[in-house]
Parts: sequence; C-alpha cells; structure tokens
Amino acid sequence: MTVKQSPFALVTRLLGRLRGPRAKDNLTALLFLSPFVVTFVVFLGYPLVYSFYLSLNKVTTLVNVFDNLTFVGFQNFIDLAGDGLFGWSLLMTLYYAGLMVPIGIAVSLLLAVLLNNKLRLHNLFRTSFFLPYVLDLFVVGIVWTFIYSPHFGVLTRILEAVGINYFSEQGFLGRPETAMPAVVMVNVLKGAGFGMVLYLAALQNIPDSVYEAADVDGASWWQKLTRITIPLLRPVTLFMVIVGVVSALNAFAEIYAMTSGGPSVNVGGKAYGSTWVTGYYLFDTFYVQLKFGYAAAMSYVLLAVAVAISLVNLRLLRPKAEY
Repeated sequence: MTVKQSPFALVTRLLGRLRGPRAKDNLTALLFLSPFVVTFVVFLGYPLVYSFYLSLNKVTTLVNVFDNLTFVGFQNFIDLAGDGLFGWSLLMTLYYAGLMVPIGIAVSLLLAVLLNNKLRLHNLFRTSFFLPYVLDLFVVGIVWTFIYSPHFGVLTRILEAVGINYFSEQGFLGRPETAMPAVVMVNVLKGAGFGMVLYLAALQNIPDSVYEAADVDGASWWQKLTRITIPLLRPVTLFMVIVGVVSALNAFAEIYAMTSGGPSVNVGGKAYGSTWVTGYYLFDTFYVQLKFGYAAAMSYVLLAVAVAISLVNLRLLRPKAEY
C-alpha cells in the first residue's frame, strides 16, 4: 500500500538525501539533469505560464506588449464559447484526428506485419518507408499539392487515363468533400514509417513459442492476429493514439501548405473552410488578426481537449492488469 506524502515531506526527504552518504552521487545526478531542467523552465515552463497570463488580457500590438495589456479576466474564454468559427475549427480538428489516427495506425501495423517476415531486401523496404518521416511536413505538403493538381498533377492524370474525370477541374484539394481526406492521406503516408518502426520492435519481442502454441491449437492467421498480436501490441497502440491525437490537434503546416483552410463549404447559410482546423485558426488569430490574448486562450482550450482525449485513450487502451 502506497502512502501519499505531503510536498513538505518530499522536500525534506530530498534535502536529506543531499546530506546523506550518497550526497555526491545525488549531486552528480542533479548536475547532469540541470541542463534539461533549465531548458524546460526557459523554453517550456515560462512560455506556458506567460501564455496563460496573456489569455487573461487583451492585447493587439507587438510594440510594448507589457504596456498595452488590458486585463479582461476570462472574457477571452467566454468569447470562445460563442465563437461559431472556433466551434467549427474544433469539429474539423476532431474530424481530421478521427481520420488520421486509425488510418495511420492501420497502415503502420500492416507495414510492420509484412516487413516482420524475412523478405528479400527487407532492410531496404524498411528504410524506404521510414525516410519520408524525416522530411519537413511543409515541404511534403507542397510536393503533394503538385501531385494533387487538377491541371498537371500526376494522380489526376492517372485517374483520367482510366476514365475518372471527377477531379480534372478542381482536383482533390479544391473539393470540400475530398480536401480533408487528401490532406490526411499525405500525413499518413509521411508518418507511417515511424509507427512501422515501433510496431516492428514490438513484434520482434513477441516470443515465437506463443505462435507455436497457437499453431498446435489449430489457430488461423486471423485468430493469431486478433488474439495474440494486436493485444500484445496494445502499449505501442496506446502511444500511437496519444501521439497521433496530439499531432492532429496541432495540425498546421500541412493545412497551410496545401489548402490554407479551404475550400469553403456552406453550413447554415455561413461559409466555413472544409479544412479550417484549430491550429490554422490559431495561426490566423495570432499572426493575421493580432489578437494575442484571444489566441492564447484558444491554445489553452486546445490543450484541455488534448489532455481529455489522451486520458480517455489511456483509460481505454492501457494494458489490463493480470492477477
């Protein structure tokens, strides 16, 4: 049974270790940890605190920011609750995550299962599938914009060759119904190599004796996949889901490079961008409209959504305790 200690007791215990017989080892450990602690405080801790302070103020200029702050309390958060465009951006962000995360996991797992076998040139295939992950997402988006182009895009020309002319005028990115799936597919193909490497490492740690026992019991390949492989890969899947959700909620570069939030779709008599995700709205609010306090409040709402979804995934996908 674990007994929770008060913060004062924890501090006292830490100071006692610094004066104990292992004080030299503890000080050495703290010395090596100090660069990370300093970096975290300066580049993560301080911006996190300051952005929350900024969200409680109204500021619309980069000149003498501290002299132009007007404290408004939680008014920015209240305004967000009635902002239809922000609500739409959250909906599109969840739509983006709902497409990207399961498809990305499925493609990564499929590649890992296929390349886990001793195929000829399997190392070449693994390297080839992983290489796109190290490329800049903005550059990848620009390249795929040309591939999706309705006038000279390779993919459009291939479809025309087989008699499909649906994308010849507006292309994939010019139609509201296909713009988001097209962006998702680019991100999936780029990031599949990362998930493939994680799943490959996990697959190679599964003992062969487990599958041999399943073969003795007459299990089919589908039963081995669903009853052995996928359950044993649950920790990796949990990591992939959380990372994928956070990545989707922060999506910006691919949207900026490929669609700039469009194309427009009419909803209730209002025009909204079919790829207008929260990350792009945050960029537009901060850098174009110069509403820094409002953008900071938006970032904290997005953080709360990311934490909530991650906790739900952790609850649903964490490995079950065995007794």
